[in-house]
Amino acid sequence: MSEWPTSIQIIEVGPRDGLQNQSKSVPTETKIKLINALSETGLHCIEASAFVHPSWVPQLADADEVFAGINKNENVLYTALVPNERGWNRALTAGVDEIALLTAASETFCLQNTNTSIEGTIQRIRPIVEDAISCDVGVRGYISCVIECPYEGETNLQTVREITQQMLDMGIKNIAFGETMGVAVPTDIRRMFDALDGVLSPEDSILHLHDTRGTALACASEAMHCGVRKFDASCGGLGGCPYAPGAAGNIATEDLVFFAKQRGIETGIDLDALVAASRIIEEALDSPLKSRTYRALQDSHTRPSS
Repeated sequence: MSEWPTSIQIIEVGPRDGLQNQSKSVPTETKIKLINALSETGLHCIEASAFVHPSWVPQLADADEVFAGINKNENVLYTALVPNERGWNRALTAGVDEIALLTAASETFCLQNTNTSIEGTIQRIRPIVEDAISCDVGVRGYISCVIECPYEGETNLQTVREITQQMLDMGIKNIAFGETMGVAVPTDIRRMFDALDGVLSPEDSILHLHDTRGTALACASEAMHCGVRKFDASCGGLGGCPYAPGAAGNIATEDLVFFAKQRGIETGIDLDALVAASRIIEEALDSPLKSRTYRALQDSHTRPSS
């Protein structure tokens, strides 16, 4: 087993993946305030919204307004999910730095989430990738359900390998592996990267973890020992997928930052500033955030003195 890395990069997905499954509508002004606050924490990449049809994800119907309203930090990359060419055109007009494109390692999940097959998603995103590269816009490829699918059960890792190769062949250099259900244990993570050997190294990948069974930090730990250096995380542990019944929120950014700090792993993120940013969305949702680290630090600030 390798030593701990000296540093990791955390990509903040709270404003998009964290909010997409929230039933309470969050005002555009609050989303802008959240992103602006997150921009001052030391994060270098924030997934700010998604350019999807409002009927798909009503919470993110204001993506254009959000991008128009945020105060962009020159040290931060602002990304957005786009499902199709119409979304890509909106994202380009909005001035995104990077787009995220979707597929999954499950035919049923693909159909539920993107209204087409795995091959259909590959054909759909191919011209978008070509356009984005020509426009000097970054591209990230998401592969959902890399360990388990809510409809089909255990994922065939050969499918993950084949999709990864197809994405690389079309010019996508940043590939995020989505453990969408949040059911993985550390051995699943090592098994997946073993299956990707010769196609994509762990050092060049991004791991997107959910925490349904409380194993996300253990999986992140194993991934670091495998060589992974980039992780998606969500402020306060927000998250969930409308098309993945039972899936809980993403690994909490605060928990991952604290985990790294305790092991001497640099993230560049100010934990106090992060907690202050997360407080904005906790107040807007009027519901306690689940991150253990957030709760410990936030509650210590609000606890009456003895």
